[in-house]
Amino acid sequence: MRDTVRFLLGDELREIRTVDPTLTVLDWLRIEERKTGTKEGCAEGDCGACTVVVGRRDGGRVRYEPVNACIRFLATLDGCQLLTVEHLKAADGALHPVQQAMVDCHGSQCGFCTPGFVMALFALYRNDPAPAEDRIDDALAGNLCRCTGYAPIVAAGQRMYQLGAPKADRFAAAEADIFERLVALEDEETVAVGDGARRFYAPATKAAFAALLLQHPDATIVSGATDVGLWVTKQQRVLPAIIYTGRVSDLRGIRETADGFEIGAAVTYAEAIGPLGRAYPDLGELIRRIGAEQVRAVGTIGGNIANGSPIGDTPPALIAAGATLVLRRGDDRRSLPLEEFFIAYGKQDRQPGEFVESVFLPKLRPGDRYRAYKITKRFDQDISAVCAAFRLRVEDGRVADIRIAYGGMAGTPKRAAATEAALLGQPWTEDVVRAALPALARDFTPLTDWRASADYRAKVAANLLLKLHAETADPAAETRLVGERSLAHA
Repeated sequence: MRDTVRFLLGDELREIRTVDPTLTVLDWLRIEERKTGTKEGCAEGDCGACTVVVGRRDGGRVRYEPVNACIRFLATLDGCQLLTVEHLKAADGALHPVQQAMVDCHGSQCGFCTPGFVMALFALYRNDPAPAEDRIDDALAGNLCRCTGYAPIVAAGQRMYQLGAPKADRFAAAEADIFERLVALEDEETVAVGDGARRFYAPATKAAFAALLLQHPDATIVSGATDVGLWVTKQQRVLPAIIYTGRVSDLRGIRETADGFEIGAAVTYAEAIGPLGRAYPDLGELIRRIGAEQVRAVGTIGGNIANGSPIGDTPPALIAAGATLVLRRGDDRRSLPLEEFFIAYGKQDRQPGEFVESVFLPKLRPGDRYRAYKITKRFDQDISAVCAAFRLRVEDGRVADIRIAYGGMAGTPKRAAATEAALLGQPWTEDVVRAALPALARDFTPLTDWRASADYRAKVAANLLLKLHAETADPAAETRLVGERSLAHA
């Protein structure tokens, strides 16, 4: 095992041996490094004031990702490059095109949120040489401005390309050197650091990960920490042991086969949106609306499943598609339909020392139609009140196959078995669909909470089934507020 965390802060190597396993990047930057440009706003990954950019090796290049420093644990930076707003200006003090554009367009008002906006725009600048305006909107959706200065900030997102081409940027010139330095930091050792009895482990292989979890079955598995981070920042929980998935490269792959996609548990939303969105456009659009880019850069498909939340977005979408799960304990593996993994609220079919290794998403068959709908209080970056997904095949005017799954309607993501039975074999008509709606009450007894009332959820669930019929019976029906934009992220 290696007893140090190694990463680049700008172009300077940092090697840290003693570290609180849940010390956040934000606290380390502000308290230890005195880099106070990065701000704390919400401490829960919502406002974007703490946005930094993390560079990591992605194939033969460095991929730059915006990250919420307030919930990212410092030890997860092993093998990465960390950039803050202080790193953008040149040695002679000249502003980076992103910063200069914010000045030119009067994008800073009170200024508190400005460093986060700058870093979100910097990540866009590094990754996209010519974004459309809606792409800029997506890149900024995770940054909140209480001064309502969005229009000039979006204008700055256009202006920055006029001030300098990304290929001519000094960060582009340095990328080859940074790439080699990141490669030099890679090894297959398990990182094991801590501050005494509390430990952070970051294995580099699935075998090492499986062995560690057998040794520490009560350890908290962390991928993006988009949920676990709040346990620390909001609930002040102390986690004795953490096992991190982010260094396990063979948990991060997506392998396309003739039948479908094998998705490693540590594949992030940002990595999944392209290939899965091309095969399932509605799934791609659903992923685009999960959190913001800072969340999608680190949040994972496997983490969303293993978390077991009844309002997790991907489980109902994957259940409707017929996904199966692979669980691993040591060297033993077992497979089960994804819907069988969820037993009750907060309880999943996972034994001590067992973890989600991968999920298999089958491809649509000829004639299959797939839809996924997410209902929230605000359109972007919000948690679902109700999430519904459907896979439908109609032959000779009758329902030959149908899978219906809902989130937010029960203690777990769940199939609507009674509703499926009411529709299977029946003519695919509005009258038949309306006649099947009472079956939803046998499938679900939703709760009332601050996101939605039980009556609202029941009504929405019925309306989404009617929406499915409207869209599939008449493809020209106008049922959506915006077009599908997820492929812009591919």
